[in-house]
Amino acid sequence: MLSVILPSYNEEQMIAAAAETVTGILDGAGIEHELLFVDDGSRDGTWAEIQKAAQSDPHVVGVHFSRNFGKESAMFAGLEQARGDCCVVIDCDLQHPPEKIVEMYRLWEEGYEVVEGIKEDRGEETGFHKFASLSFYRLISKATGMDMSSSSDFKLLDRKVVDTLNKMPERNVFFRALSFWVGFRRTEVSYRVRERTAGESKWSTRSLIRYAINNIGSFSSAPLHLITILGMVMLVTALVFGIVALVQKIAGTALGGFTTVILLLLFASSLIMISLGIIGYYIARIYEELKGRPRYIISEICGRKGT
Repeated sequence: MLSVILPSYNEEQMIAAAAETVTGILDGAGIEHELLFVDDGSRDGTWAEIQKAAQSDPHVVGVHFSRNFGKESAMFAGLEQARGDCCVVIDCDLQHPPEKIVEMYRLWEEGYEVVEGIKEDRGEETGFHKFASLSFYRLISKATGMDMSSSSDFKLLDRKVVDTLNKMPERNVFFRALSFWVGFRRTEVSYRVRERTAGESKWSTRSLIRYAINNIGSFSSAPLHLITILGMVMLVTALVFGIVALVQKIAGTALGGFTTVILLLLFASSLIMISLGIIGYYIARIYEELKGRPRYIISEICGRKGT
């Protein structure tokens, strides 16, 4: 059986369409499946729509969070609730083309354990948002040592991959990078991002920046190494100014240099504060992990017998 996981946040206009579209495609292909809608603490009628879909479609299972925990938590909740031999994660807004699920499933039948959905383009985005997105993926690719420039959350995972991810104890997770990191036999399926038919995108440039900071911090220690680089820059700067000052002293041309001293102090203080901020951020992440709180809290499940 195939489990299709659809993280949902304020998507009341898309639930019925997503359930009907995905079920129609998979039924047409003769693929046994379940649809796992994970409501990430939506503020609109998303959960009511999921319950309605579960009543009319036996394939639909709904998972409702007690509050908003974020898309990463929603995806992992879906993986933990899934009962299929393989799982596909797809956006509820259908910007990921659902017909590609069949292609992914056939590749899984051939023996591939991870089938990555690779974007051919990013669809309609503002120039600044596209620049911010590309910058983030270049940065995360360098930080993790994996090429994630065209990656997405749209992918199929074999049961053994799902079980491996579910065993990972960390709380601050980056699904896209972890699915790369675990390895296994993989292949790719390319797709074009579609435009929404209803509702609005939940991703703004501000949320993308926050997403980038959280995921780089949760998956890479590269920012900590940046402190060493900043220290080397400060050391080189100090050596250069030190040599200049020494030469001027020997030559008898040394001046007061009050402006230079002020600039050096401001520069050094800025580097120190940036370094402390990076260290503080990682200490905060360690603190969050040590508390051991769950990634999410499920308040209700619908559409599954015995629940």
